[in-house]
Amino acid sequence: MEELKTRSQVEEKYTWDLSDLFESDDAFYSAVEAFKPSVQSFSSKYAGKLTDSDTSAAALKELKALVEDFIPIGTYAGLSLSSDQSDANAQKLSTASSNVATYFGSETSFVKSELLALDESALEEIKTKQPDLNVFIDDLLRQKPYQLDPKVEKVLASYSAVFDGPYELYNKTKLLDIDFGTFEANGVEIPLSYLSFEGDLEGHENTEMRRNAFRAFSDKLREYQHTTAGTYDLHLKKEKTTADLRGFDSVIDYLLHDQKVDQELYHRQIDMIMSDLSPHMRRYAKLLKRVHGLDTMKYEDLKMSLDPESEPEISIEDSRKYINDALGVMGDDYLEMVNRAYDERWIDFVKNKGKSTGAFCSSPYGSHPFILITWTSLMTEVFVLAHELGHAGHFYNANREQTVFDANSSMYFVEAPSTMNEMLMANHLLENSNDPKFKRWVISSIISRTYYHNCVTHLLEAAYQREVYKKVDNHESVSANDLNQLKREVIEEFWGEDIEITEGAELTWMRQPHYYMGLYPYTYSAGLTIATSMSKRVLNEGQPAVDDWLKVLKAGGTKSPVELAQMADVDITTEKPLQETIDYIGELVDQLEKLTDEIEE
Repeated sequence: MEELKTRSQVEEKYTWDLSDLFESDDAFYSAVEAFKPSVQSFSSKYAGKLTDSDTSAAALKELKALVEDFIPIGTYAGLSLSSDQSDANAQKLSTASSNVATYFGSETSFVKSELLALDESALEEIKTKQPDLNVFIDDLLRQKPYQLDPKVEKVLASYSAVFDGPYELYNKTKLLDIDFGTFEANGVEIPLSYLSFEGDLEGHENTEMRRNAFRAFSDKLREYQHTTAGTYDLHLKKEKTTADLRGFDSVIDYLLHDQKVDQELYHRQIDMIMSDLSPHMRRYAKLLKRVHGLDTMKYEDLKMSLDPESEPEISIEDSRKYINDALGVMGDDYLEMVNRAYDERWIDFVKNKGKSTGAFCSSPYGSHPFILITWTSLMTEVFVLAHELGHAGHFYNANREQTVFDANSSMYFVEAPSTMNEMLMANHLLENSNDPKFKRWVISSIISRTYYHNCVTHLLEAAYQREVYKKVDNHESVSANDLNQLKREVIEEFWGEDIEITEGAELTWMRQPHYYMGLYPYTYSAGLTIATSMSKRVLNEGQPAVDDWLKVLKAGGTKSPVELAQMADVDITTEKPLQETIDYIGELVDQLEKLTDEIEE
């Protein structure tokens, strides 16, 4: 296994091209310097003067333009840092962006405060005069019971960079300070890093390689557990203080408020999966144990492929055909976006030191999406890329149809378009193969990549996170020992006695950035629940279902999650879609057991 390259050593053609945002760092800094006077001018013009609907509507129109001007600044800095957290220039860009964002937030905080001081009739007048502000005003009215004094709001906005500090500190510890060194397996010394562990070693087919990598990785994480726990505790204190200041009953209520869903949907997603999905996943784990001839099924064995020999290796270039064929059902406009992503370098494929782990899609308004992925040349990455292109397709459509205020959908819904694409990829691969081994690999990939990742990995994060917030709402601090215990209890509850929960499994909480993003983890399974129902509609109904889905994507944030799901003919106010999803996973495990019997015979 090769040492990771530096960013300067990787092939440029497989990196993203940020010049569509700014031609150079100098152009970025020029935009920052030009932006500050624009903000100051806006503040001087309107602060203390939003006393009628006409002035307010004019102010919101100018604010919208300022938001659009800031987006490329924040995106360019964020993506530069994601490319290489150790790059001193990228760190300077990030600092400059953070400072101007804080200034922007502080100087414009008066807008919401002054608008909320108006009579409701004046706000309704704004909606009449500027219909494209309807959602913005409605969201503002939802916020009214939790709005603080204007001076307090300005102070809080001024501290936004400080409040973002824990997440930045977490990333510095994770990506810059921790040096995993090497570990030994099968008589060979092997380099270890976040990227190599999560990209390959965590699910390696060789048991000694996989287990030794897990041990070395966990042992190194443990050395940083107290710093990481202290960082997380600071973030939790910030959330708790904010929730209390604004008058929410709990941190969970505060975090769900922006998602526009209630606690019933939140708790159902966690509780039903913990109880009803667990038996199916334990059967899948037993199948892994049987096929690989393991004496004991351990926690670190859960990510291995059921049939690694049947997983094709695939180049970046060849992945395009699979993506196009699988997503072709979405139509020519959607495929044009996919092909532009390849041709115009919207995607960062490379492995390099300091690069952010995992995969994500950033879709700046007024530009095009940017996707970060770390290509391992395994077919699994095609699923990951399809997932991120789902995010791209969502906001590519929403950004064109909606204003900058209305383009972003609720966090509850945001993973539905991405997981929908994974389902389309799986359906395509199954339809085009009669090879039992390949079909078994595809079905096991649906479970191990799509459902395991979204309904187990992230759901167990959510169940753990819920327990953490219970402590926070009781005004308890959380130490590394507390977090380790909570994480272990959740893992043990889900897997029961079927899996040996190895020492080090409890440290999994240290690996995820999602805990710094509110109640994000549970939304993966929520999105996949909607996507499962929708993908079945596409299979059964074809174009009419696709047309409905494209309308959903274009709606952006103009509808609540419940309304968006209803547009797709999915009713998430009931447990039916989630139960059907869990039953479908059970059917997939049934198919795997049957195919395995056939192959072994």
